[in-house]
Amino acid sequence: MSQVPSDHSRESEKTVVSSSRLNTSPRPGLPEGIIGLIVFIVIGYVGGLQLSRFGLDPVVYGLVFTALSGIAGIAGFAAAVLLRIRFLSAFGVRRISRRWLLIGVGAGVVAFMVKGLAVLTYIAITGDSSTPQTVYAEGGSGGVLSLILATLFLGLLTPLGEELLFRGVIANVLLRHGPFFGVVGSALLFAFMHGINIVFPTALVMGLVGAELLRRSGSVWPAVVVHVVFNLPTVPVMVAAGMG
Repeated sequence: MSQVPSDHSRESEKTVVSSSRLNTSPRPGLPEGIIGLIVFIVIGYVGGLQLSRFGLDPVVYGLVFTALSGIAGIAGFAAAVLLRIRFLSAFGVRRISRRWLLIGVGAGVVAFMVKGLAVLTYIAITGDSSTPQTVYAEGGSGGVLSLILATLFLGLLTPLGEELLFRGVIANVLLRHGPFFGVVGSALLFAFMHGINIVFPTALVMGLVGAELLRRSGSVWPAVVVHVVFNLPTVPVMVAAGMG
């Protein structure tokens, strides 16, 4: 006599099937990493250089420039996903528990404090205290609306785009070669993309924390949370300091 499976057993079977699909789904490789970076560079860097030719108002220019990195990251991520695999879970876009999101918040606060020490160390070694990020303050210096938009672009859009690309794609590609190579390698690449300046050490800190959280959780969302905590105060602080 056959036995009708209970609701609990059905849920267990679904969980096993879902876990099996996640474990057997392909991981992004070198082609995804290359195409993602190419698209990011074309939109983020080449597009950024072209902006100066349009003679835009400084506030408008600052706002567009502030949004550009996030847009470039999302475009690079989309190109990588569409290339071969087309499973978002393979790139770390998957559900995560609240516990991991809270860990992301805590890690973001710690990373923000470490960021200050990293900047002071960089200045002590190089003597260079100039920053290329005053353009963000210019974008937020046109009144309340521009301040809100610049803060959202740098504090939400940029973390989403950069984490999808540099953790979801690049870190996943490099993690194929081991934890150290994946975490440190992706963090260094992320930092170099910001240039050798005062932003380099802060991007390195962010990259190390984000990649390690991706490696441990299997999801890109804790790294996005860290990046949001890391970036969100930047524009208001710079505008308040009169850097725009």
